[in-house]
Amino acid sequence: MRSLKGKNEIGYFKGALTAALVLVLCACCSLRTYAAYGTQEINDSKARIKENQKKLEELKSKTYAVDARLDELNKLKEDAAAYISGLDAELAEVEKEIERLNEEIVGMEQQIGTVETQLSEAEEDEKAQYASMKKRIKFMYEHSNDNLISIIFGAEDFSDIINRAEYIRNVSVYDRQKLDEYVELRNAAKAKKEELESARQVMSQTMAEIEDRKNSIEKLQSDKEKEVAGYESGIASKEAELSEMNKDMAGIRAAIQAEENNIAAIEAEIRRQEEEARKKAEANGETFTPLTVGDISFTWPCPGASRITSKFGDRESPTEGASTNHKGVDIGASSGTPVVAAAGGTVVLATYSASAGNYIMLSHGGSVYTVYMHLSSMSVSKGDTVSRGDKIGAVGSTGYSTGPHLHFGIRINGSYVDPLGYVSP
Repeated sequence: MRSLKGKNEIGYFKGALTAALVLVLCACCSLRTYAAYGTQEINDSKARIKENQKKLEELKSKTYAVDARLDELNKLKEDAAAYISGLDAELAEVEKEIERLNEEIVGMEQQIGTVETQLSEAEEDEKAQYASMKKRIKFMYEHSNDNLISIIFGAEDFSDIINRAEYIRNVSVYDRQKLDEYVELRNAAKAKKEELESARQVMSQTMAEIEDRKNSIEKLQSDKEKEVAGYESGIASKEAELSEMNKDMAGIRAAIQAEENNIAAIEAEIRRQEEEARKKAEANGETFTPLTVGDISFTWPCPGASRITSKFGDRESPTEGASTNHKGVDIGASSGTPVVAAAGGTVVLATYSASAGNYIMLSHGGSVYTVYMHLSSMSVSKGDTVSRGDKIGAVGSTGYSTGPHLHFGIRINGSYVDPLGYVSP
């Protein structure tokens, strides 16, 4: 009975062991199946990212051209507006000059009217004085003897005779003097009138020239305003075009981000299944000796440079979009400086990210990964096997970057650690 019981126990143990091995194998098969499916899906996502990135770069190029044209149109508009402003100032000065000339011409016409009145009055006075003088001369000529007798016999004494003769002489002198004054006044009035008329003609000519200048300025203003309207129409059109491009780019960036999120989710699921398989193996009594980071020998990933420009951990964001929790170290180097594999392993990612630019991720086993970001070029593809020190790319400034450098990171069991704890220049 004891023997039979022992055999039954052995048989039960073998059956249980077989069942456990089957479960582990099934889990491994399931893991390999999902990994294969996940790898294919990741490759498809990468292809879509690459295609969308190409579209994004094309749109960026177009936006640069539209931006340049917008700048040009705005500059032309500003120049035209400044020119119109200058014309406005010039036109204001011309209108002031026209107003001044009009006032002067009105004043001059008033002066001419006054002179004409004076001239007319002088001519009338001259005529009256001349007529009066002629009457006196005629009378004296016709009655010269009678006057002489009247003066002699009508006088009281010799002194009175002298006074009366002097009176007659003074009347003649007065008539002559007044006549000369009126003639002088008339001639002066005529000369003044001629002078004013000549000045008015000059002013009228100047006024005509200024009016022509005003019309020319107004024509230039009208033409420039039409030009500005054309620029504004072009600016509105280009701004609408740029807005549509920005919408398209936002859609493409969202699609790229969605693909990157999909890749991250697949990688997380692969890690979860790896961990689940490990736990199942251990639960079934299998020996599980995972590779640890201490088993890996690292070398400096950028042999041509050793200057650390940004350390691991918290920091201020160096540029819009860059992280404030730095998950690696930045190594300052010139564009094109070779980047090498820090340790031997397999290329699990060699793609583009809007933030990381061209970047590579290597798997070194034992859930240990290294990442290399902002590359100007990549020398490996997903699935390639590399040895420690093999060239995998070159330093660049792609993605969110303020200048050429290599972002180097080490990830262990899903978390990033300070690379300087494992490798140094």
